[in-house]
Amino acid sequence: MRRIGAVIAALVLAGTGLATASSTAGAAPAATARATACPTGWGSGAKGGPTAGAVPLDDIRTGRHACFDRMVFDVPGGGRSIGFSVRYVHRLHQTASGRYIPVGGGAILDVHIGAPSYDPETGTPTYPGRVGHTLPGVNVSGYRTFRDTRFAGSFEGETQIGLGVRARLPFRVIQLPDRVVIDVAHNWTGSR
Repeated sequence: MRRIGAVIAALVLAGTGLATASSTAGAAPAATARATACPTGWGSGAKGGPTAGAVPLDDIRTGRHACFDRMVFDVPGGGRSIGFSVRYVHRLHQTASGRYIPVGGGAILDVHIGAPSYDPETGTPTYPGRVGHTLPGVNVSGYRTFRDTRFAGSFEGETQIGLGVRARLPFRVIQLPDRVVIDVAHNWTGSR
């Protein structure tokens, strides 16, 4: 009888230890989720200023991140002084002509980068965008926030594009050497 009592006591203690271990293991992912919270406070208001530039645009590319979708404008030789203007609009209209350019998505960012898509001295195209068409080499299918891209043209030292996003979401613009980066958050709450 004493053996049965000892075995039951051992099983109860072992069960308590397993329950403690499993509840501790369950707590680890929650702590990790808090540690990897997404940044907030970017806002959705217009950002930027003057955009005319003389150094041509070379490429536009996109990427997906845990907290946001990213668009990068490469302007080799532009340094940290590449102008930009980014704002939400109801409809995208080409700056030069006023022509309406349809852009898919729940909201549209009108992006102006201070770099022409051609060499100002020769007129030779440096970026192969075609007005009203999606950006060459950019595929945003499968992105959480980005929905569509449209090239709106290049006029008087600036390039204009339309970026269709899921909804009016917070965004930031970062100037780095030879590039301008636009990040659009997946949501307003800062959660993944």
